[in-house]
Amino acid sequence: LTSTKGPKVICLTKRPGQTFGFNLRLEHGEEGHLVRGLEMGGPAELAGMKDGDRILRVNGTFADSLPHSEVVDLVRNSGTSVTFHLLGEAAYKQAKEKGVDLSDSQTTPVVNGEAKHSPKPKLCYLVKSSSGFGFSLCSVKGKPGVFMTEVIPGGAADRAGIKLQDRLVEVNGDNIENRIHDEVVAKIKMAGSSIMFLLVDEEADRFYKSKHIKIGTWEATTKHLPLQPRIVDMTKGSDGYGFVLREEPNMTGHFVKNIERGSPAEREGIKEMDRVVAVNGKEVGNCNHEMVVDLIKKGGNKCCLFVMDRETDKMYQLGNVSPMLYWEENNNTNSPPSYNEAVMYPSLPQSSTSFEEKEEVLKPKLCRMEKTAQGYGFHLNGIQGVHGQFIRNVVKGGAADRAGMENNDIVVEVNGVNVEECSHEEAVKLIRDSGDTLEMLVAKKSVYDQLKADGVAITKMLVLETLYAQVHKTNSPETKKTEIPEEPRAESPAGSERQRVSKAHSVFTL
Repeated sequence: LTSTKGPKVICLTKRPGQTFGFNLRLEHGEEGHLVRGLEMGGPAELAGMKDGDRILRVNGTFADSLPHSEVVDLVRNSGTSVTFHLLGEAAYKQAKEKGVDLSDSQTTPVVNGEAKHSPKPKLCYLVKSSSGFGFSLCSVKGKPGVFMTEVIPGGAADRAGIKLQDRLVEVNGDNIENRIHDEVVAKIKMAGSSIMFLLVDEEADRFYKSKHIKIGTWEATTKHLPLQPRIVDMTKGSDGYGFVLREEPNMTGHFVKNIERGSPAEREGIKEMDRVVAVNGKEVGNCNHEMVVDLIKKGGNKCCLFVMDRETDKMYQLGNVSPMLYWEENNNTNSPPSYNEAVMYPSLPQSSTSFEEKEEVLKPKLCRMEKTAQGYGFHLNGIQGVHGQFIRNVVKGGAADRAGMENNDIVVEVNGVNVEECSHEEAVKLIRDSGDTLEMLVAKKSVYDQLKADGVAITKMLVLETLYAQVHKTNSPETKKTEIPEEPRAESPAGSERQRVSKAHSVFTL
């Protein structure tokens, strides 16, 4: 982050499968391309972006005078790293009033696309041979870091892509940059016969230090890894794709089973027990079974599965590496934009009406969440000059979604503190200060408006009263749900199948 009296320069980097953590808006009555909906703890918010900032440049290209769609394309085509020149809301409006030429930026120009072609850290997977790993470690007094030396030609380290003077950053997903030499050696010895390293060469090391960017696996290239996930494009046959998608007991993920001989799945190289990582470019790690099936169906007669076999999965897990890293590095199609484009965004959120809502329960919702690697999975929005905050961009399958939060919910409390009269910044601070757990009292807009019209104070007590009334019903057939793993068709004898169906009916019969 470069701070000057003029525009500020912010370099954002996102992990594979994540977003930059903000919305790009074009709004009625406002000039410029606006930053809105900053996600707490997201890359944009952590880097210093502010609500209402105007984007002047994207990767060095002056954007203030460009159509909104072209600015969207500039960001979309940047991949996982992008550099913005921004001006704060007040400074931008003042500059416009005075007729200042904003294209004459006082900050150092950024070469268009620099981040996209910047040197990368590398992931290297080593399997010990009879002669060991084939490298030594050295530390230089007064110089931070542990470096590779005595890399034996043709040895395990050499074959894995390790070079002399590479600096070691992570061992099996754990950052060791602040560890002393002996601790690093001990950690490697404890790893056993296989190990995953994250390293930087001298060029990459200089680049990331100059940009003050933290080095992590999300920045790395996977090209040196011996095993890789697979991108499989299929066209549906007359009998479908020819496989069964399952969730396995005691295993996390969605797995391919019962591949039919001669089917599109077999012809395209799908393997038994391949884990499905993404469907048509969307990561499915946080999706339930029905959501994944729905994604496949939405593809019509074509489907792109991103899969990995067990050995590849084990290798990536050893280094705590997201397989989506490979997808973003190798898939030629543009990934979905990392923010939500909203052209001519309305001043206030519009509530929607469902025909199924015959009688709406006038109760708020108490949403308890634990932060994941993707954050809480929602944006907190506010309208300038209007008290109150509301929820937008709830990520399907994310922490907020699982807690029951919905788009346009009005925020009443954050960790027990009423925020109805708080400013946006005050509400954001309460969320940021909550750490890795968060409790929010929210209400649908229609519920909020009705309770206010009735003069009812919206507090946790309204929820707790409902919970107390329901506590005696939690074991009834109407509320209890038991997940029963589906058995493979070929492995289920008729008798056991009858028993399984009978057991399932016993759960749902009234």
